[in-house]
Amino acid sequence: MLPYAAYLRVYEPVTAFPEPERTLWTAYADSRRRPRRIHALGAEHREAALRLAAFPPEPVPGRESRNAYVRRSADTIYVCPWETRLRSWLAFDRFRATLPAGVSEAFVPSEVADQVEQEFERWKATGRSLQPHILSSTWHVPLAWFVAFGQTERCLLLGEPAGDERKSTTCFGENPGRGPATAAVTRTLIYVTAMAEARRRVTAALRIVRDTLGEGTGETTVLAAGQVDALGRWLGGFHPGALVELDYGGLVHLLDDRTLRADESVAEVGVALEAMERGEAELAVAMYKRLLARWRPVRALESAN
Repeated sequence: MLPYAAYLRVYEPVTAFPEPERTLWTAYADSRRRPRRIHALGAEHREAALRLAAFPPEPVPGRESRNAYVRRSADTIYVCPWETRLRSWLAFDRFRATLPAGVSEAFVPSEVADQVEQEFERWKATGRSLQPHILSSTWHVPLAWFVAFGQTERCLLLGEPAGDERKSTTCFGENPGRGPATAAVTRTLIYVTAMAEARRRVTAALRIVRDTLGEGTGETTVLAAGQVDALGRWLGGFHPGALVELDYGGLVHLLDDRTLRADESVAEVGVALEAMERGEAELAVAMYKRLLARWRPVRALESAN
């Protein structure tokens, strides 16, 4: 069972990486020993579980991961480094910021947390980028993430892919002609698009939201300008020839097959934005209510006993 989290990933062309990373990732992509994509999420989860189950717990690994997600399209290799150490640092910072000190110490002793913080500060002093190739969201998919994709870019697999399901796949595969590259063995929902398309859609959405709603973040708005702007700035930090992937990850275990087939969140966000641009407030609100009806029950499971 995978963590109940969704992921937004950027795969950059291997040529976008400086040496010696370019050579290392090229060799990695051809290695038979690397975790294959269908096992990658499980491998990440096992590593994290072993660290947190240790005594004392290890919230951040001692060194950066040497693994990555790999995609191929035509003759181009695309790489999305796991960056487990950087992502763990950022996540641990958010974790400590959202809980009182006494509560966070129940999960990680203060001396361990202080050591992690000191190591992160030394790492930041080196001037390396704090922008990971992977964003994650537990218990839901942020509405802003849907903006970057089109409904036709969906890849849905329920059980063993066969027949029409395989033929209808439009995502970039790791092995072209032999089905899609997925993050789960038999059940997954992903969207994949080109970076240029993702940026164009996000820019257009941000203009519509700002023109229509200003900087509002209330529950009555379909999207908050700040969330769309943050997504645009994150995408802007990568190579223009990259690929962008939305992976429902472990959330597929919270939705039955019928619900996954009927999931039109990307299309609904698109219709809502078009309605907002045309001044059709009722249609925009209707799409927002449909999105809430789908995702509120899933988010509510976070606090289920």
